[in-house]
Amino acid sequence: MVLVALVAPAGAQALKFRGGDGLRVLSAKRLDPRLFALSVSTKALPAPANVRVLLPTGYANHPRRRYPVLYLLHGTSGGAADWTTTGGAEQTTAGKPLIVVMPDIALNDDGGGWCTNWWNAGKRGVPEWETFHIDQLIPWIDRNLRTIRSRAGRAIAGLSQGGFCSMSYAARHPDLFGTALSFSGAPDIAYDAEAQSLVTPIINVTETALDGVPANSMFGPRTSEEINWAAHDPTTLAENLADTRLLMFTGNGMVGPLDTGPNPLGSAIEAGVEQLTKLFHARLQALGIASYFDDYGPGTHSWPYWARDLQQSIGPLMNDFAHPLPAPAKVTYTAAEPSYSIYGWQIKMYRAVEEFSTLTGAVRHGFSLSGSGSATVITPARYRRQRRYRIIVKSMTGMTTRVETAGRNRRLTIRVPLGPSNTVQEYPLDGPSTATKVYTSTVTIRPNS
Repeated sequence: MVLVALVAPAGAQALKFRGGDGLRVLSAKRLDPRLFALSVSTKALPAPANVRVLLPTGYANHPRRRYPVLYLLHGTSGGAADWTTTGGAEQTTAGKPLIVVMPDIALNDDGGGWCTNWWNAGKRGVPEWETFHIDQLIPWIDRNLRTIRSRAGRAIAGLSQGGFCSMSYAARHPDLFGTALSFSGAPDIAYDAEAQSLVTPIINVTETALDGVPANSMFGPRTSEEINWAAHDPTTLAENLADTRLLMFTGNGMVGPLDTGPNPLGSAIEAGVEQLTKLFHARLQALGIASYFDDYGPGTHSWPYWARDLQQSIGPLMNDFAHPLPAPAKVTYTAAEPSYSIYGWQIKMYRAVEEFSTLTGAVRHGFSLSGSGSATVITPARYRRQRRYRIIVKSMTGMTTRVETAGRNRRLTIRVPLGPSNTVQEYPLDGPSTATKVYTSTVTIRPNS
């Protein structure tokens, strides 16, 4: 185990980075009073990953104070150092009571992994970027640093590919992030046909030319695995973002005030991400979900604009941390995974094929669940230990009533029948969902008096 200590003032506790949560610390170096460069290994990735951490000024002087965290992601063919060497992150966050964590989303400056656990010709396995970022890095940071360990104290932002990542992670894990920001990002990879035609060749070229792997290694072929693309797509999952603060910035690709001359590649890419961001924003508007969208006009896909985006968003971000949105009173969430958890609700689906299911309006006294097959739902710890509760389930076959006892963990385990399992995968071909029947069951929970 490698440890690095921050020299602290007299009476203050020294900082040490310790391994854990699936991460092994290979090296840690203090670059200046605020900035650390770390290298970690994990079974989720085929090679070590870099992580840079910016601490707030005076962190060691306040051993009992906790700070919000911004996870700040780079783009294609970039690395963890980019935001501090090129993006001005250290200067922009100076004086702010904020921890900034900047992890690799690519290895050795290759094309990156689009923040997904790769499909790998159906075999899955490494690289598992989402596992690294969500299941390992976040709890590891919370264990090593004095963070506010809730969505109220956690935000995520990124540029380009990292902008897709920030919105995808926020949509897939809305209970982790209170705010999500995209700088020239690609937040629509599946919902709109226009987005599919723009994004597919970019991701395929990233795989073959930059990562040196076969096309469709990340999400799978659209002709058979469109459900996997949709399951990671912020626009498809936009309803999951109803209680997240969203900020988006993009130019239109024309040479702008921060360009020093023509930038043909940067112009073409920025024109494309502008269209993807517009599509995402239109979907948010159609759903009545509030967002801040700065389509600022002339500007190419280049660092001067992303540095400015961060400068312009740091004030609103700190305000969001000071005045966080509360967790939703009623939980509604859509996912394609057979098992998932959200705000303490745990759902395990039993069905023959991959498809979306939706938990709707989940509160202490009940919820609805949509999908096919059946499910087991474990509630959050909201019930009195050893107390008996009447569970009323209304499904396509009628109404059933049974009594369940809350365990010592104050949770209830509820079996939910839905309807006959579909036998054809949702989105079996690139395009609209076909051959998928959705059944909805409603569950009411009452004390058994």
